[in-house]
Amino acid sequence: MHVNRSSLHSLEVPERFETDGSFDVRLINHGEPLHVHLHLDDALSDLASIEASNHHVDRESQRVVRVRVHRPGSVFGKLKIVSSYGAETRYVDVDLEEPTETDEPVQVDESLSKPQPKSSDDSSDATRRGTSMAEERNLPMPVLGFGGFAVVLALGVAAVLGGTVAWVGALVVCLAVAAAVVLLLVG
Repeated sequence: MHVNRSSLHSLEVPERFETDGSFDVRLINHGEPLHVHLHLDDALSDLASIEASNHHVDRESQRVVRVRVHRPGSVFGKLKIVSSYGAETRYVDVDLEEPTETDEPVQVDESLSKPQPKSSDDSSDATRRGTSMAEERNLPMPVLGFGGFAVVLALGVAAVLGGTVAWVGALVVCLAVAAAVVLLLVG
């Protein structure tokens, strides 16, 4: 949709638009900056929405506004376009059709049958083989389990006892377990 092309605040819009899903309204400004107001009539607004209705379009620029269709359905409605707070008003007939399902087969390329190059990233290799980073680095699972138990126990005791000393003790335990895990992962 062109604004400010033939004169100040002018609007040039198509008479009719057909779609079967969400669509973009491209506002192309050929002149001075201005505001454009977009509004869906009641019929269209039952199935679709615009995030904001007023849009500032800078001088000699474009702005794309997304009209999102929220649910399938067929409806005929109007999109109202207003430039510069009422200077010009135009309507576009919008024919929103329910999407048709296609039974097109998926085309598979021969490159999918060839082995893919291996990644040098350890975590992706471990994930691909179904192992965890702890197993990949040969970390003993009981050690990690006891560390987690120590953290939970320290936080639980601090919560029950309360007081600064209990929370400082819990913080020390958490930091010690974190340091141990880091040393196990690095070493």
